[in-house]
Amino acid sequence: MTALKEEQSTQMNRTRVARRNPSSPQRKQRSTLITVFLWISVLYFVLPLLWLFVSTTKNNSDLFGTFGLWFGRSFELFNNVGNLVSFQDGVFWQWMLNTVLYASVSAIGAALLSTACGYALAKYQFRGNSAVFAIILGAIMVPLTALALPTYLVFAAGNLTDTPWAIILPSLVSPYGVYLMKVYAADAVDDSLLEAARIDGSGEMRTFATISMRLMAPGFVTVLLFQLVATWNNYFLPLIMLNTPNLYPVTVGLAQWQANASAGGGAQVLFSTVLTGAMVSVIPLIVAFLFLQRFWVSGLATGGVKG
Repeated sequence: MTALKEEQSTQMNRTRVARRNPSSPQRKQRSTLITVFLWISVLYFVLPLLWLFVSTTKNNSDLFGTFGLWFGRSFELFNNVGNLVSFQDGVFWQWMLNTVLYASVSAIGAALLSTACGYALAKYQFRGNSAVFAIILGAIMVPLTALALPTYLVFAAGNLTDTPWAIILPSLVSPYGVYLMKVYAADAVDDSLLEAARIDGSGEMRTFATISMRLMAPGFVTVLLFQLVATWNNYFLPLIMLNTPNLYPVTVGLAQWQANASAGGGAQVLFSTVLTGAMVSVIPLIVAFLFLQRFWVSGLATGGVKG
């Protein structure tokens, strides 16, 4: 028994040393696997963007006649941008403005509604609380395509199709955002802090706006970005709701150009133009992420100080 205990103790000490020693073979093997996995993930996300950027610098002949991940025989980026902004009297910028309107209003509205609903489900006990939360979880499982036809019929009955409201109003509902904020509010907002605010005479709305919203800021920004990206990239809903080209978002507009290009209707000029438009449409999302990520960092720092 004594020998067995000594052997187990020796094995445990070796394990501790291996964990502490960064040069141990076990630690090196784990580090190598993680590094390889990270590089594969980086390539998976970066290569499509690299291909898209390189493609915007080519004309149509180089686009189909040269290697996809390297530049062509001439640098045509500025010519492609010029064609993009001048084609069909610059309708691309109208599509971009529409997309910014739809995505920003929908994202802010959905984040506010999800935060308020998640906070209420997490911090208030009322009859039907569990049933409401179960319905929300069930709504997450329903594919959006299954709701497309009912949504269209509802908006058609209200004469709201072919209007911006047909895109904004459905995008304000985010079951996953409600679920995320419910889980986040349960841990981020301390019940004793709410009780202290009530004792000091603060109303529920004031407490939510001045205290709870600040504590839930990282979750709010997360839902905001999720909904911003979802609405910005939404194609199916605008396709069935909108008929007027001047109301199209950039996804539907570029798809129409691509359809014309594939059909051969004078379209060989459009391939580089469509790719350039796709590249330009990605830039606002990158800027939004870089701008909003500081709220995540500040939120994590605040949580670390509080802990």
